[in-house]
Amino acid sequence: MTATFALPADAEATAPPEWHGLGRDEVRLMAVRPGRTTSVLFRDLPELLEPGDLVVVNTSGTLPGRLPARRADGVLVPLHWSTALDDGEWVVELRRPDNSGPDLGVEPGTVLELPGGVTMTLLAGHPDPSRPSRLWRATTTPAVPATAYLLEHGTPIGYGYLRGDFPLAAFQTVYAGEPGSAEMASAGRPFTEEVLVALMTRGVPVVPLTLHTGVSSPELHEPPSPERFAVPEVTARLVNSTRRAGGRVVAVGTTVTRALESATDDDGVTRAAHGWTDLVLGPDRPARAVTGLITGLHEPEASHLQLLEAVAGTELVTAAYDRAVAEHYLWHEFGDSMVFLP
Repeated sequence: MTATFALPADAEATAPPEWHGLGRDEVRLMAVRPGRTTSVLFRDLPELLEPGDLVVVNTSGTLPGRLPARRADGVLVPLHWSTALDDGEWVVELRRPDNSGPDLGVEPGTVLELPGGVTMTLLAGHPDPSRPSRLWRATTTPAVPATAYLLEHGTPIGYGYLRGDFPLAAFQTVYAGEPGSAEMASAGRPFTEEVLVALMTRGVPVVPLTLHTGVSSPELHEPPSPERFAVPEVTARLVNSTRRAGGRVVAVGTTVTRALESATDDDGVTRAAHGWTDLVLGPDRPARAVTGLITGLHEPEASHLQLLEAVAGTELVTAAYDRAVAEHYLWHEFGDSMVFLP
């Protein structure tokens, strides 16, 4: 049973903390452990972990995935790029003109005009063409590589709770590498170089993997679509050795959790892996490799909450969110953080 709660009207982070004179690592951090929950700043994270623990981060870089698209009736609407498939087709979400949600009245064959003389044709729903969806497989004419095209013509994806337009750098983690995510893997945003150094000085290694995130589902709360990931051999090896030695494997975000668990077999052994994952964690598929989780705050009944519960358990997640509401924590990508250490 997924935790439910009422999100206060003024609990949304409307801008990066830097716009309010704070550092990335000065957002609040709730440390959630059985029988003990405390509130500190994110920069205090190293003190909550022990030598021999392992922190795993997602180094995917954020692309400017929002494009202006002109419909046949002349109306300009936002188009959100989600991912590129292996055959070169794009997966996209066409939004309402005011960006208040997906346009669910779109038909196959819809043609849109994009910047730079490119047209796009919507082909079928994604990932299941037989079911209505907010996501579409699409082709461009002429065929253009998504990364280069978005870097030239796109702007960062944002939603109605944001107050202003912010540069792409605001939507990147400090360790971002290969660009490929439609939206930032935001659990890692509060990390700074100082926090990373403090972790390693304390004897807590920080190791990478990659999962390119698609667009989130703030309105419809459906399970995440298939996403491209890669777990390097060295990361898999350190996850296994950390668990054998009794240390905690702390995933930075639901994206890291999804990737690591996709690379972990029934025997609990994590192996190097890459490709596409459609794994959805929940009561019938609990976490096998991840034993701690750093996360931002997700909306009521969002699919991400099921993943949190698969790691930390419903009781701990429910108690944490009740406290976050009571103590006026801030939600979304520029908001506050939690670390679950069950």
